[in-house]
Amino acid sequence: MGTNRSWKLKRWVLFAAMGMILAIYVGFVEIKGDEKTFTGLEVYVEGVSELYFVEEKEIHRMLENDFEQLKPGVKVSTIPLYELEKKVENHPFVKDAEVFVDLKGKVMVKVAQHIPLARITRPMAPDGYISTEGVILPTSTHFTPRVITIQGRGADRILETGSLGTDGDSLLELLHFIDRDKLWHAQISGIELLANGDVILQQQVGKQVIEFGKPESIEEKFKKISIYYTEIVPLKGWNTYERVNVKFKDQIICE
Repeated sequence: MGTNRSWKLKRWVLFAAMGMILAIYVGFVEIKGDEKTFTGLEVYVEGVSELYFVEEKEIHRMLENDFEQLKPGVKVSTIPLYELEKKVENHPFVKDAEVFVDLKGKVMVKVAQHIPLARITRPMAPDGYISTEGVILPTSTHFTPRVITIQGRGADRILETGSLGTDGDSLLELLHFIDRDKLWHAQISGIELLANGDVILQQQVGKQVIEFGKPESIEEKFKKISIYYTEIVPLKGWNTYERVNVKFKDQIICE
């Protein structure tokens, strides 16, 4: 019994000693951290498919111009990392940013980009992009991606309001569907978005337009378009019809 009690006491003392050592170590690290000085700024932009809409030198220059603390010899504890992070995230093409200090006192900035999924084109006003997550983006001076184009009164409204609107999720689903499918990605060159939310698809091959209706029942409608290509075009030819309507359930109307 005495031996067991003695062992418990020794174990408690051991744990207490380890706790004290850990506390001293953490305190030492914190003191050293407070004494650490700024040694440089490094920006890394995560590329997606080798596309870069945000330039590392642009972010580097912006932070150095806006934060005078980013100078050699300045204590890193005085550098407002959170403010740096928010500044970077205010860039229209930045999806997310992470800012931290490495062991050598270098401020590291990691940037994730928004990726354009479609381009809204307007003849009398600036264009814009819709990102893969439905965020409205301006055009980029660094890169012009090859993406599906959207035009029409409904498209104008998106840029005017800065939002996809009430049918935004379904429109985004349609854009993702076309982008993911190799055949449709190659064949569908553009979309006309009408004021009422209806969609007209424009083709790379063939003069006819495809009246898609609302961006809903997407897979079912593309199956009907596929039937048009595989069963009607071989019999009638590519240029027999000017319009193909697939917006009604279980119908393909060719005019």
